Amino acid sequence: MAREQKIWFVTGCSTGFGRALARQVLASGHKAVVTARYTAQVKDIVEGHDNALALPLDVTDPEQVRTAVAAAEEHFGGIDVLVNNAGIGYFAAVEESTDEEIRRIFDINFFGLSDVIRAVLPGMRARRTGTIVNFSSIGGLRAFPAVGYYAATKFAVEGLTDTLRQEVAPLGITTLLVEPGPFRTDWAGRSANETLPEREIADYAETVGAQRAAFRADTGNEPGDPAAAARAIITALAGDTHPQRLLMGAPAYSMAIEQLESMLAEIRANEALTKSADFHAPAA
Repeated sequence: MAREQKIWFVTGCSTGFGRALARQVLASGHKAVVTARYTAQVKDIVEGHDNALALPLDVTDPEQVRTAVAAAEEHFGGIDVLVNNAGIGYFAAVEESTDEEIRRIFDINFFGLSDVIRAVLPGMRARRTGTIVNFSSIGGLRAFPAVGYYAATKFAVEGLTDTLRQEVAPLGITTLLVEPGPFRTDWAGRSANETLPEREIADYAETVGAQRAAFRADTGNEPGDPAAAARAIITALAGDTHPQRLLMGAPAYSMAIEQLESMLAEIRANEALTKSADFHAPAA
């Protein structure tokens, strides 16, 4: 039996996971709406494909979000799979971070994602079918020095997606959280900003400074393969059911297990103190 052809709408296709996923979606015989801030950056992906549509999309522009979704629905008749991949990194201590950079990373990583979801949901609700794939990160489960605000955006994506899943499940719509570890996506390269040197605080050199340097030094040598991740996502969504979250790469798997086991141990160790905060019946 031939695999059902689906219409995918992918954000942030100029580099990284978005580019790899758009290519793999088309190679798998599906239709793809390939978006980027500048369509010239994705021209090579859509060339020669009748099943591809390139659209300009800056996820921080609500009007452009609505326009792109409407154009995709008019061209293909609907959207079956939304992939919210567009995002940036930012390296700085919490104290070193600027209001401008904090708001920028939330605008792209969280509020932009939310706007795209809200634009796509009416069509999915009308058809009582669809899947929303939100890119989080291992940083949405476990935080690290130097990326506090990046982690905050991803923790927010996790909470939003978990809530969304419960709201849309009765309507035939599903969600998938993708949580990659280190991948060769240029996330720590040109796709990430960092605090200005004059804002760096010496007291954080051994924590924030060391972690920031490690991220930068590892750029291009990460173990994760974006093309393999793209294939894994398509495979995960191919069946009648799919996971609610999908860790990507061996480092993400081991870091998640370590984090969750540590949290569970601490929760159990403080069980009595936790339960002491409830009202208790008076002694007889």
